Amino acid sequence: MIETFLRFDFLQYALYTGMMIGLLAPILGVFLVVRRMSLIADALSHITLSGIAFSLLMGKYVGFFAGLNPLYMGMIFSVGGSLLIEQLRRVYTFYKEIAIPIILSAGIGIGVIFISLANGFNNDLFNYLFGSVIAVTQSDFITISIITIVIIVVLVLFYKELFFLSFDEEQAVISGVNRKLVNMIFVVLVALVIAAAMRVVGILLVSALMTLPVASAMRFAKGFKQLFFFSVVLGEIAVVGGLIAAFQLDLAPGGTIVMISVVLLLLSILFGRNRKMKWMRKPKPSSMIEQ
Repeated sequence: MIETFLRFDFLQYALYTGMMIGLLAPILGVFLVVRRMSLIADALSHITLSGIAFSLLMGKYVGFFAGLNPLYMGMIFSVGGSLLIEQLRRVYTFYKEIAIPIILSAGIGIGVIFISLANGFNNDLFNYLFGSVIAVTQSDFITISIITIVIIVVLVLFYKELFFLSFDEEQAVISGVNRKLVNMIFVVLVALVIAAAMRVVGILLVSALMTLPVASAMRFAKGFKQLFFFSVVLGEIAVVGGLIAAFQLDLAPGGTIVMISVVLLLLSILFGRNRKMKWMRKPKPSSMIEQ
């Protein structure tokens, strides 16, 4: 396998891209889970599908779209959907969670329309749905590398703001945190990761990579920083192990990655069931940052 890996560039791109996704998805997933917004990944993944389908549809009629990487249009739709979710959360002040199913439903509807106009599924769209190692190109690798750098820099700059908003939004606002700006930046970052991860994991499975490693890590993490660390470790194990298993057994990489995440979750439930997550139920921001 090592010889094959060194021989084919697309395998190297897939592994390196997968490792970056295995880093970014759990990190943002921690904030999503803590803020009880896990379903936003599903909503944005369907919006991303609409963007991909639109790009492939337009590629049949417009030369510009024919030469354009559908990943870019998927990102535009995903970012637009994330901004709409944040706007709807402000409209429905007391029922903020309703914003997610609204965008989810709209994404499914628009995607189905574009797919039907394109005369059904084709191989390219199928690869985006479930992930494909062969589909990862140098352009995808470069794009995801840039996204990784941008997200890490932004998270470092806004870590404390995101932390306080996740555990005590009212206190964060009183302390001077610009809630609207930080929330908008956060949902845009989530949208970019979802769009980037679809090449390896697939649009329909990307939300699992953002939530399952976090759910596993919550069983034995003693603090917020430990939750980050264990989530990333478990995410990387799932991605790298899934890609290797998919290559050796000729399986779909996205499904293999998710099933490894499921196995890790089951193991964490069995062996970490005695861990009481008091720090999650009654967070103390000032002391939690130290952890």
